[in-house]
Parts: sequence; structure tokens; C-alpha cells
Amino acid sequence: MSDECVAVFTARSPHRILREGGSQAWVLDPDRARKCRYLICVQNQHNPDRDFSDASEAHGAAFMVGKINDVIPAPEDPSGGRWMICISEYSIHTLMNAWKGWRNPVRYTSLEEMGINPDDLNFHSVADEQRNLGVTTNQQALKKQDDRSVVSLSIASAKAGLAAYYGVSQEAIEIIIRG
Repeated sequence: MSDECVAVFTARSPHRILREGGSQAWVLDPDRARKCRYLICVQNQHNPDRDFSDASEAHGAAFMVGKINDVIPAPEDPSGGRWMICISEYSIHTLMNAWKGWRNPVRYTSLEEMGINPDDLNFHSVADEQRNLGVTTNQQALKKQDDRSVVSLSIASAKAGLAAYYGVSQEAIEIIIRG
């Protein structure tokens, strides 16, 4: 399939997806998703949980295309079998009525099948956008090298990541280790 993609029907806004560095927490085949080149985010406005959903785009519209650089255990659910599709670059691209009522919120597809012309995409760096947003993440600390081992993490890195995730200062994060 040319320009193989993963399309997700998400209740998250483009701002949040960029802040988090990708889209989560999906039940999917991580090996298959890693083989895809692009992530297509399609807006779901029908999620009533406002703590979870900050949807800002038109319902059913494709609003962002991202270049996939990894698929990692979802930081929101690291042991629950859900995955985060990480992106290195993104293009804001609006295509109305892109979601065709498919039952599963994750769909393996192509740019062509979704009606997106790759020549119309203008990509920007997610890392640059995160710097503009004041986000300091340590994605390497969240990434598992395999299903059983986790990259080591300093308390300073953990505080920085938690502060960025929860939108508070690092001084507001207290970590206690009991051994």
C-alpha cells in the first residue's frame, strides 16, 4: 500500500497531540503501526468526558497528518496494552467528512484512500512546536526498549516530564522512593 497510514478517530485537539508528541492511548498492533509512514488524526466530537476530550475541530474532519517516528506504550496506560503513536513532524490539514463511520477507532489505510494528496502537506517539526509551547518532555524515558525493560530515568527527568504532562511547575512535583 502506498503511503501506508494509521488513521485514528480521536477526541484530542491538535494542541494536545502536539504537546504530547503524538496520539494515545490506542489498542493496536504496534509492529504494524511502526511500519506505517503517517498518522492521520480525525476529530471525534462525541466523547462526553471533558477531562479526556478537548476536541476542537469539526466532527469527522481529518485535521492533522503526522510522520510516525515510533510507537511506544502509552504514558497514560503503560501496562494496559495501549499504545502511543509518536510523530516527529506534522502538517495541519483539514479534510471534512474523512471518517466514514468505521466501527474501530484505529484504521490502517493510505493517504490516497483517505483522499489526502501528499503534495498538499507542509510539514513542521513537533520538537520545535513543543519548544514554542514551553513543553519539556523526555520521550526516551517513556519509551520501552522492549516489552520487559524500561530506560532508566533520573528524578529530575521524571519531574520535568510529569510537570509538562500535568501543566504544573517542576517544584509542584514531589517524588518519594521507598526501598
